Formats: sequence, C-alpha cells, structure tokens
Amino acid sequence: MTEKQKKMLARILVTFVLFAGLMAGDKTGALPWLKQFPLGFAAYLIPYLLIGYDIIWKAARNIRHGQIFDENFLMMIATFGAFGVGEYSEALAVMLFYQVGELFQNYAVSRSRQSITEMMNICPEYANIEQDGQLVQVDPDDVEPGDIIVIKAGERIPLDGRVVEGESMIDTAALTGESVPRKASVGDEIISGCVNGSGTLKVQVTKAFEDSTVAKILELVENAGSKKAKVENFITRFARYYTPVVTIGAAVLAVLPPLILGGGWSEWIQRACIFLVISCPCALVISVPLGFFGGIGAASKIGVLVKGSNYLEAVAEMTTIVFDKTGTLTKGEFKVTQIIPEQGTEEQVLRLAAFGEGYSNHPISNSIKAAYGKPVDVSLVEDVEEIPGHGIRAKVEGRAVLVGNGRLMKQMGIPYVECRSIGTVVYVACDGKFAGTIVISDTIKDGAKEAIRAMKQVGVKKCVMLTGDRKETAQAVADELGLDEVHAELLPADKVSRVEGLLNKQPEKQRLAFVGDGINDAPVLTRADIGIAMGSMGSDAAIEAADVVLMDDDVQKIASVVRISRKTLRIVKQNIVFALGVKALVLILGACGMANMWEAVFADVGVSVIAILNSMRALKEK
Repeated sequence: MTEKQKKMLARILVTFVLFAGLMAGDKTGALPWLKQFPLGFAAYLIPYLLIGYDIIWKAARNIRHGQIFDENFLMMIATFGAFGVGEYSEALAVMLFYQVGELFQNYAVSRSRQSITEMMNICPEYANIEQDGQLVQVDPDDVEPGDIIVIKAGERIPLDGRVVEGESMIDTAALTGESVPRKASVGDEIISGCVNGSGTLKVQVTKAFEDSTVAKILELVENAGSKKAKVENFITRFARYYTPVVTIGAAVLAVLPPLILGGGWSEWIQRACIFLVISCPCALVISVPLGFFGGIGAASKIGVLVKGSNYLEAVAEMTTIVFDKTGTLTKGEFKVTQIIPEQGTEEQVLRLAAFGEGYSNHPISNSIKAAYGKPVDVSLVEDVEEIPGHGIRAKVEGRAVLVGNGRLMKQMGIPYVECRSIGTVVYVACDGKFAGTIVISDTIKDGAKEAIRAMKQVGVKKCVMLTGDRKETAQAVADELGLDEVHAELLPADKVSRVEGLLNKQPEKQRLAFVGDGINDAPVLTRADIGIAMGSMGSDAAIEAADVVLMDDDVQKIASVVRISRKTLRIVKQNIVFALGVKALVLILGACGMANMWEAVFADVGVSVIAILNSMRALKEK
C-alpha cells in the first residue's frame, strides 16, 4: 500500500469511528442535541469535511476549469443536498463509503498495474566502467557503443552488448516470463533488463541506452494505456453524455414535481440527491479500463507484450492466423544435407556457393559457409548483387557465379536440373553453365505442432503458412504441423498480397493475425489486423513493427494470449451489463421514492467494488 493510500485509510478509520459514535448517540438518545440545528449540523459537518474535503476541492477546481460533470461534482451536490434537507447522517455516509470505494479502487488499480510496473524495474540504475583499475558507476546514458562495461553477479544488465570476457547464467524472467536461466559466454549477445546470475562478465556495448532493448520495452509499456479498445472508447463517450443528462434529470426531479403537485420540496430534493448518488458512473469508468489493464498484465507475466487494449480486444476476435515459416515455425538453423554436382566435384560446387554468398549474413548463406568450413577470402569476390527473392550474382576470381533458386536460373536463361529433395534447394551456376545443387534442411521448432493444436482448441478456425521456400518443402512442413493452408515460393511483396487476400475474405467482426520474426516481415506485420512478432529476446524491429511481441519466441504462448484476451473481454462486458442494470433499477426506485440513500450508496460504491473485483480476475488468467 502506498503512502497516499495509507493516509486515506487513516482518514477513513477516524471518520468511521466518529460516524459510529454519532450514530450510536443518535439512536440511543444519548446525544439528543444531534437532532437540533445548528449543533447536529456542526457535529456531522466536522467528519464530513475530514473525509470529503478533497472531493469538494476537486469539484470546485473542475467547475472553475469548465469541467463540471464528473463524479466529484455528483458527490458534492448530492451530499450538500442531503445536508440541506437535514439528512446529516446520510450525507456523511455517502461521502464516507464513496471514499472507501475510491480507496479500494486505487488499491485494485495498483495491484493490476503491479505485473506491468514490475517491467519498469528492469530499468538499470548504473553501468560499471573500469577506470585506472577501479570500477566506477556511471549513468547508462553516458555509455557509448563500443565501450566495455563490467557486470558483476547479481547485477542487472544495463545495456545491450556482446560478451568479450567471462561466462555466466543470465536470468531472463523479467522479459520472457521463463524461470530457466540462459548461458552466456564469449561472443554471445546479451540484452539489457536481464539479470547476470553467477559470474562476472565484460561486455562490449553495441547500442546506446535510448536504442537498447530495455528502453524500447519501457516506451512500449508506458504507451500501452493510450491505445484504447472500442469498448473503452464507447464508455468514455457514454460517460461524457450520461453524467450531464442525469444531473439535469435530478434537477428536474427536485423542481417539477413540487411545482406541479404542490409542496413536498424536502422529499423531492432528497429523491434528487439519491438519484445523483446512484447515477455516478465510477463502476463503468474504472472497471472497464482496469479489466483491460489486468489482461495486459496477465500477458506480460508470461513474457508477452501487448501494445494496447485495442490489440488485446482484436486478439479476442481472431479467427485466422498466418505464420511465416523460417524462424517462426522452424528453427531457422539451416544445415547442408546434400550436394549434387553437375560439373566438377561436391567440394568445387560448395566452394563456388560459399564465395558467392561471402558477403551475405542470411541463415542460408551462413549454413553454406559453415559447410565449406574454410575461410572465405572476400577479396576474391567482386560485383556482388543481391536479387531479392531470387539469389545472388557475383564475380568469383573473375568467373560469373550465380547462387539462388529456380527463379534465378530461369531469369538468367540457364538450363538446370530441378531437384525434388525436401528442404531449401540452392542452385549454383558458373560462367553461364549449371554447376550443381545444394540442399539445405531446416528443422521444425520445438512446440510448433503443439502451438497449432492449441490454436484449434481456443477456436482459431484457420492456420495458414506463407514462405518463400519451395512447394515440396513447405507442404512437408504444413503436413507435419497440421496447417489448413500453405502458400509457397512467395516474394516479400507476395506475402503482403496474400495477407490482403485473406483479409478480404474475413467476416466483418473477425480478425486476422500474422506471426513473423519482425525483421523481414515488417510490411506484413503492419498490414495484418494483429501483427505478432517473435521478439528474438527483444529485437528492435520486432518491438517496433508488431502489436504483440513474444519475448522468447515461443509460439505456444499465442493461444494463451487468446484465452487471456477472451476472458478479459467477457469480464468487461459482464461489468457493463451488471453496472448499467443495477443502476437503472435503483434509479427508477429512487425516482419513485422506493430507494433510500443507503441503497443509493450500494448502487454506486457497492457496484463499483464488485465490478473492480471482477476486473481483477483478468490478472489471474494463466
């Protein structure tokens, strides 16, 4: 509990003791003067001001700024009216229990924020720089890329970098929700926000603090609340018109019946005050965003970052999910499994391909160079041209070399022998003649099959895969995973058009999600209703391009987010129906003189507390 909440609790307890004493004295007759003016008025006014002075101050300040119709105004007018007709105890009770509800609401909001604000604790306070043999703590903002920092055991990693000395286990739970530490040794990339577990590490910084993973995540978390769901926007608009309407209604209720029927001013003013207390929209205005915040918090606990409640709402409506293949459903760990020479030996074909791919860092290029197993002297390579979606053209030791897919061979007019092996097929040509074929195989990612099965269980109707790979390879992966649809041999632009085609087939209130690595798939992530990126432990492109980020690349968590989002939406709708139903009923009873001030307090504070408790259930979803 915060210091502010503790002070409010103390005010409530003191006021409650005074209120209980006054009520006991009034009911037992021990304090007969309570029924007399001005003594009774003064006796109840003291605890009333103790508990409600801040509400009156906020209402007066808002009126001065032209913001009249809010819950503070309603509480002030209702309790002033109760004092005006001599209902001192009811006026004090309304303000006291309203503040109890406010305290409970603030505590609930703090609890629901806790799982997300824990993310804020990933922000490092300092970085260790070695100067003259001593470790000096400096602000992470003052560290430049290329500097060497020292991270001792138990310290939070302040900046993204590469390990240059030492070995340790890294606790990534704050970012991924995973309890199992990851090993980091020389050459490994580590990211800010994680905790160094066992050993001292020397790390060369690769990014400035403002570009680091932790800075990107903190920016995402801070902005999450600004992106509201349709339901939240509806409630905001509803409250804007609802409050002035009920205030005018209360004024009409206080004035017209006595003028038309004659006399009875006190009774109708009291009914108007009851009407105002009931009409306070707190239950809706607080519980709806609180429910969405709870859902975002539940997702963050399992290492999934949702950029706003609008995206959480969209996930709940998702019926089609489209996956990129490499790095999403497969590991992206390519290995050369077959070499079929057409001219020369396997070694010669592999050498041509390795030199042709010498400048590329693509996973397929890396697998070819790894299979070659010797240093590639890039000084022997010139005029390198990468042809998107086709391959690479280069000169190796003066010879024209082509390394790519069948489309490249056809484009260059080179007759080739088509390979039907399962895997990614790379054709190699030299000086206009087909040299041979290299087959590279990728393996399906652990948990991918279970992830597709879980999608079906949560009601996702169609699972689709898009890939630039060959049809045979793509179909083999699709069959093993149990996908509904597969589209292969696609260029990057083709993926966007395929997603647009699927979007056009979607019913109006159903959503399509695309899952990719966030680096090569940014256009498609942006085009889909929901872009879900494989965070690769916090890649910048993933965090920027997507609406939802899986911090540990575990596709099985998508089904969990669907469950969380649907439960959140159910809770929000329950709160709306419950709050409006109870308020409508008690408003009618109050206007007819069949509900007193205590029932009005329940319709306001009681409904708010119940709705807030219901909203907090969103945090409990696993």
